[in-house]
Amino acid sequence: MYADPPGLDLARLAGHLRRAGLTEGPLTAELIVGGRSNLTYVVRDAERTYVVRRPPLGHVLATAHDMAREHRVMSALRDTAVPVPRTFHLCRDTEVIGAPFFVMEHVEGGQPPLTPTLAHALVDVLAALHSITPGSVGLGDFGRPEGFLERQVTRWRRQLDASRSRDVPGFDDLCERLIRDVPEPPPDRAAPAILHGDFKLGNTLVAGGEVRAVLDWEMSTLGDPLTDLALFLLYGEVAALDPAAGRAVGATGAAGEADGAAPLLPIEAGAELAARYGEASGRDLSRFGWYVGLACFKLAVIAEGIHFRHAMGLTVGEGFAGIGEQVAPLVARGLMEV
Repeated sequence: MYADPPGLDLARLAGHLRRAGLTEGPLTAELIVGGRSNLTYVVRDAERTYVVRRPPLGHVLATAHDMAREHRVMSALRDTAVPVPRTFHLCRDTEVIGAPFFVMEHVEGGQPPLTPTLAHALVDVLAALHSITPGSVGLGDFGRPEGFLERQVTRWRRQLDASRSRDVPGFDDLCERLIRDVPEPPPDRAAPAILHGDFKLGNTLVAGGEVRAVLDWEMSTLGDPLTDLALFLLYGEVAALDPAAGRAVGATGAAGEADGAAPLLPIEAGAELAARYGEASGRDLSRFGWYVGLACFKLAVIAEGIHFRHAMGLTVGEGFAGIGEQVAPLVARGLMEV
């Protein structure tokens, strides 16, 4: 009898996947450490290897960990220029392991340091994602792009209120500034794009200098693509914001810890990457500071939610203790932009 990792009943999972025609015999499973939200496991039988995704343990916000949504967008992008693992099975029945989950392909790769060359490759993948017409891959109804930016601010304000356990100076001020000055979408951004929602090196697998897979689509939707770009560049500013980008990791994609808060890329690299994206996409970046402010707010809310779950003893894995320390610097950075 193999030991169950946290959040995964192997006996019940084995029975379910056997009935689905995916596995035979007993299973072993390994929790991929480094994830800060949904739990990810490498699951094996005697011949096959899969990856299983399920929501985190405890304090699950209503819209933040939708397995069916993540499964749908990854399935839709399978035959596009955006590299994603193949999806095999979605289970909505919470009686199996206690939560919905889905099964996908295991892709070999890791997360090496974020060099300028790799950053270019990531920006190119992002531009490719945003160039896809949602209806062409069956995602025309995947979101509500009208009023997207306003809803982003109010949604993340609600997420903050649901996880608020302490006072962080400037949090409310940043939110109010964002609401007061929402950009009007110019004609070149009138058509919605498919957004990843949390695009960064830590949510990809890289091998041979190429991006092999983009992972963690739980926050994907339709909307303004500059929100994706701003968040990606924010992650690239300091290693502490994306611990998975701090050093090379193993073939399972387990995240390594960053060394301090040293810049991952030179300071001027963010502007150069934004210009590269702008040239590839043809999008207007004149109000990009507001999007950076929104990215700071969003990432600060996510970090505060992780801090809240960690304080309640509901996180699995290592590397959570210092996440709460990132909130105040993110808020201060956002206030500089808006």
